Amino acid sequence: MATVHGNLQGIKSSHIKQLEKLYEQRLPGDRLLTPDIAEQLTTLSQTIHHPISGYVNRRGQIIRVGVGTPVQTPLSETDLPRRSGDRLSGIRCITVQFQPPDTREFVALMRQRLDALVVLTVADPKGHRKGNVDAAIQQVHLAHIVPDPEQPWTVETIAPDTLFEEDFGDRIHEWERDIQQAGFDLSNAPAVQADHDRVLLVGVMANGMTEQQFEDSISELVRLVESAQGEVVGMVQQKRSRPDSQTVIGQGKVEEVTLEAQRSRANLIVFNRDISATQARNLEEQIGLLVVDRTEVILDIFAQRARSQAGKLQVELAQLEYMLPRLRGRGQAMSRLGAGIGTRGPGETKLETERRTIQRRINQLQQEVDQLQAHRARLRHQREQQAMPAIALVGYTNAGKSTLLNTLTQAEVYTADQLFATLDPTTRRLTVMNPDTGDRRDLLLTDTVGFIHHLPPALMDAFRATLEEVTEADALLHVVDLSHPAWERHIQSVQNVLDELPSSPDDVLLVFNKVDRTDSETLALAQQTYPQALFISATERLGLETLRQRLVQFIDVHDITPPKPDHPTDAEQPDPAHRFG
Repeated sequence: MATVHGNLQGIKSSHIKQLEKLYEQRLPGDRLLTPDIAEQLTTLSQTIHHPISGYVNRRGQIIRVGVGTPVQTPLSETDLPRRSGDRLSGIRCITVQFQPPDTREFVALMRQRLDALVVLTVADPKGHRKGNVDAAIQQVHLAHIVPDPEQPWTVETIAPDTLFEEDFGDRIHEWERDIQQAGFDLSNAPAVQADHDRVLLVGVMANGMTEQQFEDSISELVRLVESAQGEVVGMVQQKRSRPDSQTVIGQGKVEEVTLEAQRSRANLIVFNRDISATQARNLEEQIGLLVVDRTEVILDIFAQRARSQAGKLQVELAQLEYMLPRLRGRGQAMSRLGAGIGTRGPGETKLETERRTIQRRINQLQQEVDQLQAHRARLRHQREQQAMPAIALVGYTNAGKSTLLNTLTQAEVYTADQLFATLDPTTRRLTVMNPDTGDRRDLLLTDTVGFIHHLPPALMDAFRATLEEVTEADALLHVVDLSHPAWERHIQSVQNVLDELPSSPDDVLLVFNKVDRTDSETLALAQQTYPQALFISATERLGLETLRQRLVQFIDVHDITPPKPDHPTDAEQPDPAHRFG
């Protein structure tokens, strides 16, 4: 069945039938194009006011017709012949469009290993004179692949007569021989079939951001990608006064990103800032690759790290709440029908169906999170009955909170030098001794999920049950990685998150960790700026005794004397729904 691909919205059925008839045409095997088919393509393109792309095999058969540019109507992997990496696909693309070709079309040429790309640039539809092809065609560009890693294609402007009359069969075979002799690999397999994502970062430095803040954001994004098991293969930077409303970075930079993605064999584009659904859709259409932002990377990390049932349901809730307002940006297949005459359909669209399904699942997950909150509230009430003070470990992600909990309490919480290694909270009992009186005191330490700069709102809402471990604690132990260049910003970022919570304890003990990896100047600056803080190394067990004494002082200040139970309590054996990781 002859199928016209691409965006057919608003195109008359009579014009679609004309496009379908193109499949019946046959070109000479040694000609890229004939005047007759060129006239049909240009006339139809100007009639429907859309670019048209036709794909032709070496036998002259038109195997695909699409409304759109080669970027918008590419052949799928299943449509491309199975050939070795040093051979062309045996298919050429003829496209009619209103603008000269740019990097995006040439990257599409590379990705599909096309024999050639012929771009007919036509005049404005209003100025088209029917039947006069030469008048309609402003320029003809012929592009083909060359074995040059830095610029793997060449483009020439040719006359229409050359296109129609010259024998290109031998030239195509010659191009392919050059590629084979150079050992040039045309396959995109390393980027597509790799067991991890090959990521191209796009860093946008907006007004109000210093050079250091921008560098810190890029360094953190690299760590996020690596924590999500991706590989950073390149980066494109841009400084803008304000983001472009359509593509964030502007058309010229989009072409640069497209080219760099092709050179680095990237299969994923990640921005260092949040982007809208419309911007992501526009970028994906032009670049031809999946485009995500920083928040989606964080959500992916959380999805990978969730181990408990409670953690998994909170991650799913966060992902769905983030996805719901972005459904509209998933392309025409998910578009909503209009409400006026001529736009109503026979029933609800795929978009409306999926939105309703997601909203139903969100409501269900919110109920489960509410139940989790209630369960944790009961556990906290039991601890309050035991008069045992609770201290929550908070801090920027990868500050060393889990390592500190393991060192103090012999817990076995998973630790790793990566962002968000700990997702689910863990509570352990810690016994400390007053050196003056010899009294032993018990308290509870709770390890919590790490914070991050601009923590996504979807996570704040979905993880409200987890964050209540912070709001309901008697005090906070704020752990800071002093070895990180941006430690001062990390302190402020954590404070910003705490300020957004409904309530948080007034008592906060600032603890600088990893002093064994810190230079003397940074250590002196921190000691001068925060004279009441403690300085430790959880891995080297430096300063831990001083930390225990400070915790004893906290218990004495609050005048809390816990009972001495004869049997283990829930605090010693946390419920599976409370002890995670």
